[in-house]
Amino acid sequence: MEKKQASYGKGAARMAPMEVSVEAGNGRESDWLDDDGRPRRSGTVWTASAHIITAVIGSGVLSLAWAIAQLGWVAGPAIMLLFALVIYYTSTLLAECYRSGDPETGKRNYTYMDAVRSYLPGTKVKLCGVIQYANLVGVAIGYTIAASISMRAIGRADCFHYHDVRGRSGKDECKSSSNPYMIVFGVVQILFSQIPDFDQIWWLSIVAAVIAFAYSYSIILIEIQDACPFQNFNRTR
Repeated sequence: MEKKQASYGKGAARMAPMEVSVEAGNGRESDWLDDDGRPRRSGTVWTASAHIITAVIGSGVLSLAWAIAQLGWVAGPAIMLLFALVIYYTSTLLAECYRSGDPETGKRNYTYMDAVRSYLPGTKVKLCGVIQYANLVGVAIGYTIAASISMRAIGRADCFHYHDVRGRSGKDECKSSSNPYMIVFGVVQILFSQIPDFDQIWWLSIVAAVIAFAYSYSIILIEIQDACPFQNFNRTR
């Protein structure tokens, strides 16, 4: 009996380090995982801000200067401030729906559909899905048209410059269709969509945010450059 207990004690002693190592391994693994079992999120305030900026700023920035010019310096900034508050409010509501139940330990909702499914019954979930995907289709069509028009405008500007240098108007030679540009843009979208985890590329949103700000400031600089010089303004008064 004593021999059995001694052998059992030796076996337990041999197993104990193994159990400790397994627990240590689980501890190290938990350092790399979040509470939902996915890899630990490593985002910062800067990356989150870049994602928010690129989500809010879209092709509407292309017509922002024209819209402000139509509204004027009083109504234009007022409308911008109003919609900024609306976006802030809706973003706060969306953040509140990220977890169901407890705001700290509740189930995470990774998509809009998951958030709606957690708070609304089945019919409303389907209605939300229809609206969401219809919006995605409309946005995709709008971006394709806007991109093709922009590329066509760049091509026409280069063509006019080419003919202007040679003393020709180029009015007839520079006529072109936007259909080839639509096809090219669509093919590029399909190719980019094949990249795995494309939405996880953190620096992409930062680049897009910088481009959006660069476009806005470039418009301001162009307007300043095209404005009348200060001395000419004084002479005409």
